Amino acid sequence: MGNLCATFSPPKPVVKQPENTFPNPPPLSISSNRWFRTRSSRREKVGESMSSEQALVAAAALFQKHPMDCSFDRSTSLRQPPSGRKNRNVLPRSSSSRARSLTDPLLQPHQLVNQDIKLDDLETNHFVLVHGGGFGAWCWYKTIALLEEVGYRATAIDLTGSGVHSFDPNSITDLSQYVQPLTDFLEKLPDGEKVILVGHDFGGACISYAMELFHFKIAKAVFIAAAMLSDGQNTLDMFSLQAGADDVMRQAQVFVYANGNDNAPTTIELKKPLLKDLFFNQTTAKDVALASVSMRPIPFPPVLEKLRLSETRYGSVRRFYIQTLNDNAIPVSIQETLIERSPPEQVFILKGADHSPFFSKPQALHRLLVEISKTKKP
Repeated sequence: MGNLCATFSPPKPVVKQPENTFPNPPPLSISSNRWFRTRSSRREKVGESMSSEQALVAAAALFQKHPMDCSFDRSTSLRQPPSGRKNRNVLPRSSSSRARSLTDPLLQPHQLVNQDIKLDDLETNHFVLVHGGGFGAWCWYKTIALLEEVGYRATAIDLTGSGVHSFDPNSITDLSQYVQPLTDFLEKLPDGEKVILVGHDFGGACISYAMELFHFKIAKAVFIAAAMLSDGQNTLDMFSLQAGADDVMRQAQVFVYANGNDNAPTTIELKKPLLKDLFFNQTTAKDVALASVSMRPIPFPPVLEKLRLSETRYGSVRRFYIQTLNDNAIPVSIQETLIERSPPEQVFILKGADHSPFFSKPQALHRLLVEISKTKKP
């Protein structure tokens, strides 16, 4: 989402009027640093021509109908065997080899190395996908298609003010409000039903919040290049690890002050010309174009909110982390620090993946998600 801790010089007072707020629809369930001060007068426009479900179903169908017809080397997940002596501080890892091509061409479902899946043997076959800051449920369209083709259930959530959720991001005041579509969904799950939560980027903090509230409904949690925080931390703390760096994120960010320049920022917008370098440096042009017309401002108050996480609730959920080695938004150094401070059960590595592996490495990401779903308790 970067260095949020650089100093800034106050601009001339310019106030952006908040946009009209639309009534919140029911939570959308689809089977389907930065700190330098600037101003923006851009307004958010909410598309009304297509529902979230229609958009994602159409995208997933298009993705399935047009496989690549050229030959290629698949990227594969290779587990590294443990060394002779056990070390409790060493995390088991796997890695994904990278094809020569910049793209990760689509495989037909029968070609994927998941033919031994026995869904009845799994604790759950239901993935709930939570997007990162600025993204929406739309970003998971490839992951949804691949999971459903092999029999899994996949639900992508639009958080408040994200995707097609009709709410002004500048009006979001806290993390609870931002995550409400996810917590509403979990609250309505039938008794005894569990899901695998998957969080990307800032979505890591969001699923952590949900894990504290609904730990008994979550079988596993997967953090993909995500904010996997400890108790008392906020997402700003994560990016402060990179303080002073002249990174792409810092160049791309634009803070919006809808409540006036004397108050805290309300949202963060990202400069479209820098999106590719920041999030999509290994992603095809088509998916970059999709993102450039779909991304929305990131609400800022949730970024500042410190999480309250307990060992008995949040700590009872099995956690897995997927690292992205070509990531310009959350560099590997930050990912490693997060893992060291709050070690998950297992760590996986996606070589050649940018910050958005659901675009740049969809098959490799799919295989890892399936592998995690099959992982038994130690």
